[in-house]
Amino acid sequence: MIDLLYKQESYAIVGACMAVHSQLGSGFLESVYSEALTKEFEKRKISFEREKRIEIYYDGNKINKYFKADFICCNSIIVEIKSKSCLLKVDEQKTINYLKATDYQLGLLVNFGESSLKYKRFVNSVR
Repeated sequence: MIDLLYKQESYAIVGACMAVHSQLGSGFLESVYSEALTKEFEKRKISFEREKRIEIYYDGNKINKYFKADFICCNSIIVEIKSKSCLLKVDEQKTINYLKATDYQLGLLVNFGESSLKYKRFVNSVR
């Protein structure tokens, strides 16, 4: 049996997301879920940085472009949130790009926009 990367941490994060979705349901803007998730992370004592800037490097030099991850949790997991009727490939690619631009190994893409919470795990295999 293969162990999941950051199993306990990701379980806690997804649990917090489920609590937010359970209380708010779908239909709100992403900013509402972000604010509610901040409160839920605090309540559950899940460490996080909100809207963390991710620098991009080319040929060893920082370029002027950067990403902004919705959350970095537990100093190790990128959490990207959406509020859409369904996730698209572009949403997945965004999370994958965040991983490629960092040393983080795990990304969670969470969608609050459907009738039940949906999430996907992405592992950074480029190390």
